[in-house]
Amino acid sequence: MFPSPNVGTYRYLLQGKPIRHLPVIFQTISFHPFGPAHIASSGKPSPPPMHGRDSLLSVALAHCTALHYPDSALLWLLVYVCFPLFYDKVLSLHEDSATPVSNPLLAFTLIKRLQSDWRNVVHSLEASENIRALKDGYEKVEQDLPAFEDLEGAARALMRLQDVYMLNVKGLARGVFQRVTGSAVTDLYSPRRLFSLTADDCFQVGKVAYDMGDYYHAIPWLEEAVSLFRGSYGEWKTEDEASLEDALDHLAFAYFQAGNVSCALSLSREFLLYSPDNKRMSRNVLKYEKLLAESPTRVVAEAVIQRPNVPHLQTRDTYEGLCQTLGSQPTHYQIPSLYCSYETNSSPYLLLQPIRKEVIHLEPYVVLYHDFVNDLEAQKIRGLAEPWLQRSVVASGEKQLPVEYRISKSAWLKDTVDPLLVTLDHRIGALTGLDVQPPYAEYLQVVNYGIGGHYEPHFDHATSPTSPLYRMKSGNRVATFMIYLSSVEAGGATAFIYANFSVPVVKNAALFWWNLHRSGEGDGDTLHAGCPVLVGDKWVANKWIHEYGQEFRRPCSSSPED
Repeated sequence: MFPSPNVGTYRYLLQGKPIRHLPVIFQTISFHPFGPAHIASSGKPSPPPMHGRDSLLSVALAHCTALHYPDSALLWLLVYVCFPLFYDKVLSLHEDSATPVSNPLLAFTLIKRLQSDWRNVVHSLEASENIRALKDGYEKVEQDLPAFEDLEGAARALMRLQDVYMLNVKGLARGVFQRVTGSAVTDLYSPRRLFSLTADDCFQVGKVAYDMGDYYHAIPWLEEAVSLFRGSYGEWKTEDEASLEDALDHLAFAYFQAGNVSCALSLSREFLLYSPDNKRMSRNVLKYEKLLAESPTRVVAEAVIQRPNVPHLQTRDTYEGLCQTLGSQPTHYQIPSLYCSYETNSSPYLLLQPIRKEVIHLEPYVVLYHDFVNDLEAQKIRGLAEPWLQRSVVASGEKQLPVEYRISKSAWLKDTVDPLLVTLDHRIGALTGLDVQPPYAEYLQVVNYGIGGHYEPHFDHATSPTSPLYRMKSGNRVATFMIYLSSVEAGGATAFIYANFSVPVVKNAALFWWNLHRSGEGDGDTLHAGCPVLVGDKWVANKWIHEYGQEFRRPCSSSPED
């Protein structure tokens, strides 16, 4: 257990214990294990993991071996400022080494702490100019800490989860995941330990939306920030970037931009109670009063704030509905043609170890192979891919680009990397009857989805003759074989949009479907999406099999519908 967070304890632990490696202390206090895709908006490598309940203080104090002035200002700052400020936050992050990976609220606050909180403390009044050692230590690790774009990405991920799963912002601020539809409240996930957001946390999420001109998302987050700041007014925290005045300022202008002048005026007047000399806000008040005088109906008008439209996502409502409800997937007893069986595919390789097969859907043909890999195999594949993970890209014309509608990290593994990958190819080939060796199939792609990680509706096969997929000169992607390498606690389903069904994540299982008809034409019903991960760390491995090499394994049919 950690020692009790009081100054006397810190003084006892640190007395006479010199501090030599300040960068190590920063790394120890700041870094915590989290999945590499949790900072999905940058290609920056993840920090080295640390495990154990006492990795916060005991490891840091173990490096206190060479400072010969234990009563120095530096020691005072560490004992009286840094440790007390972050003790509660870090303790909650270290309560369970897997918690920051699974809980998006914890992951967001971790990124925020590393990106801004530490910087604010280091450059605060408490860290006066004569304490160069502290600032030098911070600067040595600063380049390895999350950048502002990472914090933006984490905030956008929370907003994405808010949209897709209809989450209530007030609930999120309290640490609960609730869907609110009218008067009905549904608990989507109950964390083992509640972790609430601070006023500054809510402000940062709202400000990201505000800076994008997205007042639909900015207003509820800024409202929650104002509410929390009001409740703690006068309690200034060194690590906070914002204050009640900041939140009121942004919320007032957001309401004005959304057309609610009455709310903008009320909030601006409240701002002037705390900062009466602010000339800009005084001018805003006069402007709002004039607008309302010219149009009295605006006093009671409630502007309807529309959710931002997504031009490329025409199937948004269907997509989100499937993510929320697992679609309209029929049960097997209702449709006899959907069945479960032990599959060998007449292969000697599988004769003594058949795979459990579940037919999920017929058109398109989608099957789930249970326990296709075991826990050790899944863990090893993740471990092989982790050092090579990079931001995922999609084919756009003749280029491959990172896009907002696909948030994940991925790596490609050749079968020469490890014998396990050769075994995996043999198993896939035996089960599907297809040739999965290059150039007739792509290398194994391993994907990790972090905070709100998702892939909006898309086709796996190429829909343009200029697609980069044709560079292999082996035709289009005829089939997809996707292996679930982990489980998730909520979200992350694979949704087939036009077919109107979805498949939840089943650890160690593999999902298989045909992307093309036997004629070689794309099957439009295979439009599918990876729903955002609400809670958990989702890993999948994709094996894409191409047309060429399968001519006699999946021949053309006399029926154009096949």
